[in-house]
Amino acid sequence: MNTYQIKTPVALIIFKRPDTTAKVLAAIREAKPPKLFVIADGPRIDRPDEIEKCAAARAIIEQIDWDCEIIKNYSDANLGCAKRVSSGIDWVFSHVEEAIILEDDCVPHPSFFRFCEELLERYRYDTRIAAICGDNSFVGSQRTNYSYYFSRYNPCWGWASWRRAWQNYDLYMRLWPEIRSQGFLKDILKDDLAVKYWDNLLEAIYKNPLGITWDYQWTFACWLHNCVSIVANVNLISNIGFGIDSTHFTDEKSSLYENLPTTEIQFPLKHPPFVIPDYQADKFKEKYDYQITYKRQLKADLKNLLQTIKRQIMNWKMIFAFHNG
Repeated sequence: MNTYQIKTPVALIIFKRPDTTAKVLAAIREAKPPKLFVIADGPRIDRPDEIEKCAAARAIIEQIDWDCEIIKNYSDANLGCAKRVSSGIDWVFSHVEEAIILEDDCVPHPSFFRFCEELLERYRYDTRIAAICGDNSFVGSQRTNYSYYFSRYNPCWGWASWRRAWQNYDLYMRLWPEIRSQGFLKDILKDDLAVKYWDNLLEAIYKNPLGITWDYQWTFACWLHNCVSIVANVNLISNIGFGIDSTHFTDEKSSLYENLPTTEIQFPLKHPPFVIPDYQADKFKEKYDYQITYKRQLKADLKNLLQTIKRQIMNWKMIFAFHNG
């Protein structure tokens, strides 16, 4: 696999971690893409130590030693994860029709690049397909006898897509109020528990679109256009970015996904003769990745109820104090 050189452009998103950036770049070097887009965020103003870290991460890019056109989009100011990643991908697809996308902590198996490139070509004009994903939580087991399956979810630890699909992305989810008021999530997800989970999550993101995430908005965009994603039948991505320097994953529970082993995908690929989301695979992801369970939802409902009761008690106390001067 190490001799396979791709023709597809690769986009690498970096920030402040030169050590993980170097490992991901070493994996990209094996595939030797002819064009590399590099998206970098700037240091946060309240974190003076990040000036040096960001500079060190960008210095890693200068070590590229294969014949490659390097196109940079470096931000001097810190845009935050949501805006930096989404605007960076906007920029990539303003230049090319399709690309393979990696973040600075997602180390791909060498076969990941060929997997993406072949499927980018195969489904180039199939608007039912939005993304090709290398991250698979079913480590040690397989969902299908084919090389991949289809999902209504799109794990983004190593993925690929087309301009035609990404053009549907909206960081601000402007259509969310209409989708929510019409109850369309039930038509998409079928399951009441999943609907409740995503209803709460998407509402929170809609109210704060410039928070720390960009990928749920991508999932929402795919749902709006009735698109599915391709997920490799083996895990092709190992996330090495967990820990105190991580943006999202710092707790012990999250570390269960750290450094998951990767497996080579076999060629020629075995293509499924249908495009149908794998319901059981999606249910597994809901339960174990998103933690969508009745027990967790009950805890959340009780927490919300207690908060409502506390607010009501405070209101009563204020009214009582007002009337009793």
